[in-house]
Amino acid sequence: MASQSGRAGLSTRHLNFIALGSAIGTGLFYGSAGAIQAAGPSVLLVYLLGGAVVYFLLRALGEMSVRHPVRGSFAEYTRAYLGGAAGYLTGWMFAFEMVIVALADLTAIGIYMGFWFPDVSRWVWIVAALLIVGAANVASAKAFGELEFWFTVVKVGAVVAMILAGAAVLIFGLSTAETTGPVNLVNDGGFFPNGFTGMVASFILVLFAFGGTEIIGVAGSEATDPKTAVPKAVNTVPVRILLFYVLSILVILMINPWRTITGDESPFVQIFSTLGVNWAAGLLNFVVITAALSAINADLFGAGRVLTGLAKQNLAPRVMARTVRDVPVMTTVILMLVMVIGVIANTLMPERIFSVIASLATFATIFVWLMILLAHLASRRSLTAEEVAALDYKTPLFPYGQYFAVFFILFTFGIMVWLPEFRGAFFVGLAFSVLCVAMYYLTGRHKLPEEPVGVVQETPAQRVD
Repeated sequence: MASQSGRAGLSTRHLNFIALGSAIGTGLFYGSAGAIQAAGPSVLLVYLLGGAVVYFLLRALGEMSVRHPVRGSFAEYTRAYLGGAAGYLTGWMFAFEMVIVALADLTAIGIYMGFWFPDVSRWVWIVAALLIVGAANVASAKAFGELEFWFTVVKVGAVVAMILAGAAVLIFGLSTAETTGPVNLVNDGGFFPNGFTGMVASFILVLFAFGGTEIIGVAGSEATDPKTAVPKAVNTVPVRILLFYVLSILVILMINPWRTITGDESPFVQIFSTLGVNWAAGLLNFVVITAALSAINADLFGAGRVLTGLAKQNLAPRVMARTVRDVPVMTTVILMLVMVIGVIANTLMPERIFSVIASLATFATIFVWLMILLAHLASRRSLTAEEVAALDYKTPLFPYGQYFAVFFILFTFGIMVWLPEFRGAFFVGLAFSVLCVAMYYLTGRHKLPEEPVGVVQETPAQRVD
């Protein structure tokens, strides 16, 4: 088996920033307002709970990736541990998730560019964004990693600046709001102003904001040293979630009473406005465009690698298996063509397209997370006590942390059925799942011989039987 070094181009630096960048996107910069309105200050608990789910998810993915690095990542794991149909469904659901999230972000770019160029049609910016990220993905894994690195630098800089500005407001009393400080967390209806139902209603928006963190499992297969790079990247995610999500939302809530965060402007804009920084809107607009480009870049990368892995197992059209310098060029081009749907959709229903796509992405995201967690639980059952003890990278609190994450996801599915605005997305996602499983059997793919999992670096002890 050929060594991965010399083939893949993602360094530990790239992987660290991909892990960080995937957790900071438009869901934080704009979507946080809706979550705050639903839950009030108790949204902080939801971000902590969602962060815990992401932590156990990524540790599970990291454990499997270190023990058994593969091309195609978690789609391969679900096939190996849960069966062919599960692997087929997971791979296609992840590709579905990546495509629709990318479509949402393409729509966002068209809207945000209108801030500076209101007379230019949206499709111009959507096409330009596709060409930028498409070129990076077709070039090489390293080109993708470099672009994602610099996109993330901009996003992280914006969040850090907001936190520092917020700290200055609180310390020096620069706010124009009537009240500031910890008192804002309890003085308007208490910590749970909308009750328990208000808090759980924010689950969907919070988990959508965390969507894409699993991309590290795909990017890890492109690392020059996955056994070192993947654990390092995964281990930094919890601290970064606490810093960039929980701390930033805490600062926002202590400066602006939660009812004043209406969503008419980003909560981040309100922080800068408090300081009298008149160019805050333009600055944030640039940051959010960067965040959207970063998300599309990562989505195209993830979907391309997973679909190519499926194609090599005869679970997707064989044309998608073709690579150039180990880059899935054909799959990337096909995905870019599919994303032209975004141009058409933005023309036909510009006002509704973002909310429709975002709700579908929520279902796909947590479904993929559920399959990863179930695959990890199944992988542990296949190991002896001695093999578990010999694992180089273990998931902590096993199996209770995994059970917590699985329960949280199932509970969130229940919330989607309960809330009318997400009910349609739930049943569309369910229909897509049924269609995928039906296609797996109707096309005779269940009769194909079970090929070995596509290994990147493999030793006999790592082999999945």
